[in-house]
Amino acid sequence: MVLAIYLPKRHAQHIMSTDTAPSTQTSARSSDSPVKSVDRALTVLDILAREGEASLSQMARELMVHKSTVGRLVETLVRHDLVEPPDGPGGYRLGVGCLRLAGATATRLDLSLEAQPVCDELSAAIGETTTVAITREGVAINVCQAEGNNTVAMRNWIGQHTALHATSNGKVLLAHLPEEERKARLDAGLTAYTEHTLICPQALAEELQRIRDQGWAFAVEELEEGLNAVAAPVFDHSGRVVAGISVAGPSYRLPPDRLPVVRESVLSAADALSRRLGHVGQVRN
Repeated sequence: MVLAIYLPKRHAQHIMSTDTAPSTQTSARSSDSPVKSVDRALTVLDILAREGEASLSQMARELMVHKSTVGRLVETLVRHDLVEPPDGPGGYRLGVGCLRLAGATATRLDLSLEAQPVCDELSAAIGETTTVAITREGVAINVCQAEGNNTVAMRNWIGQHTALHATSNGKVLLAHLPEEERKARLDAGLTAYTEHTLICPQALAEELQRIRDQGWAFAVEELEEGLNAVAAPVFDHSGRVVAGISVAGPSYRLPPDRLPVVRESVLSAADALSRRLGHVGQVRN
């Protein structure tokens, strides 16, 4: 015998809608789940980049999820070589897949393009000229510049070569050269551009050590009379110093006692530019 149950059309439609159609809340949860998993996976990579290595428990605590959830994420990352599993008692580490991605990105990054918005922001904040310089064949070459909003602006430094030992950017670059190359530069003879230019190799070597220790450099009328500047190093994805970023201005607007104040903004800009180039460590000392 077949038992038939007849319901009013309105009730039948209600049952069908609640039994067969997913609720808006459930649908939203389902659509959010893959996005949330991607977000957590990227956070795992950030944790490993910051810490060097970490256990599943450590990552689970930071993500505030169950250890098994992190385990599933890490298994996927391991399959793609983005994470390397523990070899013994240690934790998980970033894998060679990250190096491939970093290398592919680094080859496409143009320093001057990445530096321009950072220079623009720094110049707007300080009101002075900002430059980014690299080193080639024993000199500093300016590859990016932004002007401040002061009436008396600096000249155009783009493409100009300046002495490594007589400018703040140059001293930052000189301080981070390989030791043998740095010593050769100091022993080759140092030109005095003003009476304030440091030309004693031993004294300059001591200052370069201070620059490496403190993470910034200054130049007070060392290239030109009445021109002061402060600079900080810029790092790439491998942790190598690839450039210096500086703020420079006339001594009446940028006196020596203002340099420590400006330094904080320069360090922040150096950190921002380094991160745009893929650096994940600490720039500040």
